Amino acid sequence: MKLQLDAKLYETHLPVSNVEQSLKFYTEVLGLKFALHEQKRNIAFVYFGNKEDGMLGLWGPGSGYGPKNGHIITHHFAMKITLEALLSLPEKLKALGIPCNGFYGEEEDLPSVIGWMPSAQIYFKDPDGHYLEYISILEEEPDPDFIGLWSQWKTKIANRDRPS
Repeated sequence: MKLQLDAKLYETHLPVSNVEQSLKFYTEVLGLKFALHEQKRNIAFVYFGNKEDGMLGLWGPGSGYGPKNGHIITHHFAMKITLEALLSLPEKLKALGIPCNGFYGEEEDLPSVIGWMPSAQIYFKDPDGHYLEYISILEEEPDPDFIGLWSQWKTKIANRDRPS
């Protein structure tokens, strides 16, 4: 037996070295909405859009999910956005002093494409080194053998769709 639910991820949590610094990054740089900051517990929460859409918990030292013995295990999560928004991100992040990375971790000014989904994405890091991703699911047919840059994907799609 398996549950047949239409479930979507609502929240995730990150250990952070400094709650105030992370709260500023996620609200002022990424534009997530402030939800709560409990200084006594050294935690904060921000919303992805409205409170119904999703939430991120930021857990500082001494909190339940916070760093242990001064050590942060870094995590990864992705935020879904439109393709139009994604394509404008590298320039915007660069202007904020945040380098973008490709699929393999190399510094890159273009989105990467993962062909099996297919999806386009931009990767970057928060102040604690958590690997963040903005992702847009593409409408084209999947290509399980493709991982590369947006420009390479567009060329491949144009050639694939060209009549022979």
